[in-house]
Parts: sequence; C-alpha cells; structure tokens
Amino acid sequence: MFQESTKKTNLSELGEFALIEKLTNAFTVKNQTTQKGIGDDAAVINVGKELMLISTDMLVEGIHFDLVYSPLKHLGFKAISTNVSDIAAMNGIAKQVTVSLAVSSKYTIEALEELYQGIWLACEKFKVDLIGGDTTSSPTGLTISITVVGTVDPEKIVYRNTAKENDLIVVSGDLGGAYVGLQILEREKQVYLSSPGIQPELEGFDYILERQLKPEARVDLKELFEKLEVLPTSMIDVSDGLSSELHHICKQSNLGCVIFEEKIPIDPTTYQTARDLNLDPTVCALNGGEDYELLFTIPLNEYDKIKGNPNFTVIGHTTDKNSGLNLHSKSGTIVPILAQGWNSFNTNSH
Repeated sequence: MFQESTKKTNLSELGEFALIEKLTNAFTVKNQTTQKGIGDDAAVINVGKELMLISTDMLVEGIHFDLVYSPLKHLGFKAISTNVSDIAAMNGIAKQVTVSLAVSSKYTIEALEELYQGIWLACEKFKVDLIGGDTTSSPTGLTISITVVGTVDPEKIVYRNTAKENDLIVVSGDLGGAYVGLQILEREKQVYLSSPGIQPELEGFDYILERQLKPEARVDLKELFEKLEVLPTSMIDVSDGLSSELHHICKQSNLGCVIFEEKIPIDPTTYQTARDLNLDPTVCALNGGEDYELLFTIPLNEYDKIKGNPNFTVIGHTTDKNSGLNLHSKSGTIVPILAQGWNSFNTNSH
C-alpha cells in the first residue's frame, strides 16, 4: 500500500516506467474480465469471443511536440497513428478512438479544424472510428489525449512477457530516422529564431522528416504474419528507442539478449545525415525512439519463414537472464545495452 514519506523525490529521478510501477504496484485485478492490466502496449479485456484491447496516450505541447515545426494536420495524424501502433504491437486491429483536448485561448477554431483534418486522415487510413472525447480549456498550450480500442483473436494475441530463450529478435522497417529528422528540425528552428528571414534548409530530408512528423503505424504486419504463418512469441512497438524496448521484453520475459550492431537496419539518409550532424547512427537507432516499427521475437526454427523478407531484419537473439543485454559492436567488442530511450520527465528529452 501507499506509505507516507517526508522524502521528496524528483520525477526525473525515476523516469516514466519506474514511476508507473511505483504508483500502481498496490493495485490488484478484481474483475475476471481484466485479462491484462498495466504493463504492456495495451490492456486486455475479455469480452467473449474476441479480446478487447485498450490503450491511452497523451501528447503535450512543449514536451512531445513543438508547433514551430509540427504542422497541426501532421500532429493530428501522428496522435492517432502512434496509438494505433500500440494495438498493432499486440497483434490486434484498432477499431475506435476517443480524442480529448485541453486547449488554450491562443488557438483559433481554424487551427483546431486543421488538427482534426489530420485526425480524420488517420482514421480513414487505419479504418478506425472517432467515437467521442472531451474538450476543456488550458492555461497554456495544447494537450491531446487519445484512447484507442481494438480487438484481437485470443489465439493470436502477442504480449511482451512471452519471449523464449534462443528466440530470434526481429525488427520491422528501419530505425533512427525519426530522431535524426527531429535533429534537422531543431537545427532549422535555431536558425529561424536567430534569423527569422532565412528559409529552412529541408531539401533532401523528406524521408526522415516524415518519420518524425507523420509516422505510420505498422498495421500491415498482422496480415503479413498470417500470410507467412508466423506468430511472434513477444512484441512491442519502438516508441522509446530500441534499447528501451529490448529492456521491456527482456525484463518481462526474464531473459537477456545479444544484438549485432551491423544488423541494425538504418536507412542511408538517416545514416548519412546522422554523420553530417556528428551523431553516431547506431546510438540514434538505439536511443532515439518514435520510429513506431515493431520489435518482436520468433522461434529459431521459423527463420526460413521470414528470411529475405524486405519488411524484417533479424538483429540478434535472446539469451538466459544472467547474460544480460549486450550489443556486439562492429569492432567486435561486447557493450552492455543501457535503456536510454526518451524520458518525458527529462526536460532535455525533446
């Protein structure tokens, strides 16, 4: 239970996930219909033949987005897409969303209509229904809260905590692009603030800018898994960075892992732009976040089913817990993987 304490601990000392664990560890499941509560990409409710998936997320101005370079239309799309991604990470299908806003008086009706244009585009693309929400005033800025509801076949649901030792670790798409795109936007913002008349230099960065501003949930992979007759043993979406997601799967599955630096998929534009910005492309992929690809594990004997598929890259394998989480670098050294993904309580995170 909760204990009174005179100690005052800053939120940044714990980080988001340790804070959630600390605040919620006293809560127990009281209803048989609650199949999975806190601790995965979505909660799981048993409603009969299908399982209901529910996830909620907030985007706060100045923490998660900056309107200097985030078009409201893109922001609306991203708000829905990132939540749909949580349902995809459970191997489910998103069906409905609610949208709640806390908005300050600096926003016009037209601005909010632009935001909702993006929300509409995402709902059309992902075939989800907007079924409600709430609006209220805010003393400053804009806060968007999305709740998404989906469904999944009980035989096909995939959790974070069910990976097995010696499973292959696989990731969809490529990583690091969203973070490097953010660095370009931040660079051009600083130029604009110092010289408002100068046009931003964004030519040639289309791919990584879209990865940051308008990411698309990998809803296509559920169908692909079925076609390939693959059911992941565990899965999570890459929202906080590869390193953090590996820690989630390994901690909850009671395992260790080894991944190979040379296998981490990084788009050429991401790689070169990172180098031009004096950033390590591997570090961007490990710690950047917001790629919204899916990280999953499959049994070793199913490798042939995904071999050569352009959607997937095998980056390593799980090990026993005592081995820890390790990166096999290009130089041949073994480096412990630290969870240094995005932390919303660190004011320098975004």
